[in-house]
Amino acid sequence: MRHWPLQDAKNKFSAVVNAALDGQPQHVTRRGKPAVVVIAVKDYERLCRAEKAGAPDFIQHLLSIPKGGPDDLLDGPPLNLRDVAW
Repeated sequence: MRHWPLQDAKNKFSAVVNAALDGQPQHVTRRGKPAVVVIAVKDYERLCRAEKAGAPDFIQHLLSIPKGGPDDLLDGPPLNLRDVAW
């Protein structure tokens, strides 16, 4: 992923497009602040399909993780503690 100042992105637009087509999103800044991201059409369409399908965002994904149960790392056999002489 590369960050381009707007003027450089305009001067080397072919390089920006080629990198995006190779699967590397290209970030373009304006006056030092993020402005746009250039991505390939296939990646854009994939994102649109996921959004239309109601794919959860990252926070929703984390909140949907099951809590407790057999896969919980905290659930396990009881620990057998040994006596320690002081």
